[in-house]
Amino acid sequence: MAEEVRHPFLHGLSKHRGAPPTVVVIFGASGDLTARKLIPAIYNLAHDGLLPADFHLIGFGRKAIPDAEFQQIAAAAIKEFSRREPSPEVWARLAERTLYVSGGYDEKAAFDRLGARIAGLEKDSGQPLQSLFYVSTPPSVFAPILQNLGASGLAARYAGQLNQSKVIIEKPFGKDLASAQALNRELTKVFAEAQVYRIDHYLGKETVQDLLVQRFANSIFEPLWNRNFIDHVQITVAEQVGVEARAGYYEQSGCLRDMIQNHTMQLLALTAMEPPVSMDAESVRDEKVKVLKAIQPLRLDGADCDVARAQYAEGVIGGKPVKGYLQELDVSPTSATETFAALRLSINNWRWQGVPFYLRSGKHLARRVSEIAVRFKRAPGSLFADSDRSILAANTLAFQIQPDEGLSLVLNAKIPGLETRTQPVKMNFKYATTFGSNTPEAYERLVLDAMIGDGTLFIRGDETERSWQLCSPVLAHWAAQGRTGLDSYASGAWGPKSAEALLAANGHSWREP
Repeated sequence: MAEEVRHPFLHGLSKHRGAPPTVVVIFGASGDLTARKLIPAIYNLAHDGLLPADFHLIGFGRKAIPDAEFQQIAAAAIKEFSRREPSPEVWARLAERTLYVSGGYDEKAAFDRLGARIAGLEKDSGQPLQSLFYVSTPPSVFAPILQNLGASGLAARYAGQLNQSKVIIEKPFGKDLASAQALNRELTKVFAEAQVYRIDHYLGKETVQDLLVQRFANSIFEPLWNRNFIDHVQITVAEQVGVEARAGYYEQSGCLRDMIQNHTMQLLALTAMEPPVSMDAESVRDEKVKVLKAIQPLRLDGADCDVARAQYAEGVIGGKPVKGYLQELDVSPTSATETFAALRLSINNWRWQGVPFYLRSGKHLARRVSEIAVRFKRAPGSLFADSDRSILAANTLAFQIQPDEGLSLVLNAKIPGLETRTQPVKMNFKYATTFGSNTPEAYERLVLDAMIGDGTLFIRGDETERSWQLCSPVLAHWAAQGRTGLDSYASGAWGPKSAEALLAANGHSWREP
């Protein structure tokens, strides 16, 4: 007889990750992110017994639909996008706690109706509910949502208590420094910083979290994690897809805003930060802000320029010809929007003085991969350097964030035989091989952390402003230049020659992940 599967959600929250009774409200309930990531994440938390026994989900959107229809939409999303086969038993209990409220984001009456719905749930349960508001909408309506959460009193529910209201804000958090500062002002009018969770889903990925474990739980790495032993660091976030149906958004964004300012800068901060005094949220975020503040302003012109940008041209991907960016639907034929960006950064502190950090991201590149590669200095006066029988490589520790989460270490080894010959070898660790392939999605970890009040993997207000402070001058410079200085690269390549030049100036070259 098959062993009976016990679903913990039917019996309440697991003891080790306690959250108070909670109602999650998703603004933008009909959006793609909600269907692909948020609802499946909440379902999988339910499946694993990591939701409070008294948990409720409310979708909020402009379209007027009954609760039952939203439940059907949610069920379809779980069936299509969940990492595991849905359990009818778990979904049945979650479905009866899944509701919908309709209204405009600039309509206070709609927020009053939302408040009344939450009050009704509290009356039925006989206890207060923590309200977690997830803003998963276009940035144009961030401000009215925040203003109405304040005007309706929803932001101030149980202020200062364990079950106080919280808000998760999706990216993009601003489009430059001025807009990020304005959004932070809107937030702090109605929420304290402790109630705000600025989300970057990259921080929820297993390998990104493992980076801290590798650095601070293994004594073989931390003594070497400095300018004395590390030659340079390369961070790559490469996409094989083009803009697809997102050209309208991408024309207003570009690669630097879309990927570098948030995801890639976060990877740099975790790689370069000093050891925090503890793993609590503020200690970790303090160190991230410190290292971002130590990054020197970028040189934007001249032979020693620190930035490169380009657009993808026609090429071949997966054996099929693809069109260039200027031929994409809804893209202006004179567009200066970059689909690739690369930066060379210098961190002016004791640990990293003289160690360049190279960041790159782009679309229609050779393959989809995100990684952090730490290149160590070569052994001084190597005994084998002059031998034509030896192939020596610099030791490289690479954290692969996607698609196959894990890490690798490149070493030099002797080839078996009577002669002394060497060649590089790679030691690989893959999460799927060691721990199984059904690991939690990033959004599961982040939604759960927000419910329990752990802000470690979220971005603080001063942190996002410092990141924009570094990137905004680059954006302004490129906007003033138009297409002047805009390079191009064939789709399916690893980027333009101008990006190679950033590394060549220091005698380095991009590694192929």
